[in-house]
Amino acid sequence: MSIHIITTTWKGKMQFESTNPSGETLLINAGEENQGEGAGLRPKALMLSALAGCSGLDVASLIEKMKLEVDDFKIETTASLTQEHPKVYDQVTLEFHFYGSNLNEERLNRAVDLSVEKYCGVMEMFRQFAKVAVKTSFHKI
Repeated sequence: MSIHIITTTWKGKMQFESTNPSGETLLINAGEENQGEGAGLRPKALMLSALAGCSGLDVASLIEKMKLEVDDFKIETTASLTQEHPKVYDQVTLEFHFYGSNLNEERLNRAVDLSVEKYCGVMEMFRQFAKVAVKTSFHKI
């Protein structure tokens, strides 16, 4: 079993600094509508970044292993929050956008499917509380 330790330190007002097992840090802050100063990342949005990042790392690795030609790709994540407190994401959509002149759509879909169904642990965590949809789009350049 692997254990991750994250240290999150209050920096005053509504700002925190959080470490990562890699030693990197990031700032977390509330939005101005919640007495924050807007500097830093929002906690719930970080969850969406973690989801896209987890799946993106899987797909990037699979692109390399499958020797696929992809010039670029990005993941757009859209989520809706419930109205009642505690407000949680109840629906999330990840849309993978692949760019290139020689895209193998079948194999890229397979890479996304492997991440979504087998490898991405953050995806599995999200499935515990939200309906997750995945779309892929291919852009020939």
